[in-house]
Amino acid sequence: MKLLEVCVDSLASALAAKQGGADRLEFCSALAVGGLTPYADLLRQIKAELDLPVRCLMRPRAGDFLYTRDELELLCRQIETLRSAGADGFVIGALTPEGTLDLPAMRTLLDACGGAPVTLHRCIDVSRDLCATYRAAAALGIDTVLTSGGAGSCRKGISQLAALLSLRDELDGPEVLIGAGVNAAVIDELRVALPGARAFHASCKTLLESGMTFRREGVPMGLPGLDEWHIQQTDADAVRAAKAAVMR
Repeated sequence: MKLLEVCVDSLASALAAKQGGADRLEFCSALAVGGLTPYADLLRQIKAELDLPVRCLMRPRAGDFLYTRDELELLCRQIETLRSAGADGFVIGALTPEGTLDLPAMRTLLDACGGAPVTLHRCIDVSRDLCATYRAAAALGIDTVLTSGGAGSCRKGISQLAALLSLRDELDGPEVLIGAGVNAAVIDELRVALPGARAFHASCKTLLESGMTFRREGVPMGLPGLDEWHIQQTDADAVRAAKAAVMR
């Protein structure tokens, strides 16, 4: 089945994704650092406004995917809270120090998900062997694997994406959800290079100018290079173009 999933971190972005024709949302906070666990109250707002399925990204902090027992306990509590708030599914992942999928940690998280649909997130892209990680995810019953093909962008990961798509078909395994640098033009390109590709993940974001007229410069609140005078938000037209490319 052809699918366009849009990752969002605000109600405005969720509404724009819906307007543009997204099939599903990945909901997170802090997209600027790759996404963190989102807020239950904001999920309730989103679910009250639209009827798209929403999978929540479960990531307690930025950085690697090697989690302590305390972090796993936190993730399980957050999953339970978000399930109660209306989450339709979850996006999870944990690795061992050696770069393999952490099966005990994954089983703990899957138990907390309570049978809800689950995506393995891009921890696969920093794992030692992407095909082995995919096989492990399939054995766990995960239905989707989000990946760039182990590269900084999906366009650079085409050969590995081809291997994963072949494995999907061989195993009748999890859907390969292609992400990282996805837009309408990239979808067109990849569907030629990878005829089996049918599911794509994009933010379709644009930068909105802040409404602040007074601006004190040189006082960053977060990561170097980011400022407080531009807000990232999903663009409905970019979603619409991406969806058209998926459906061609």
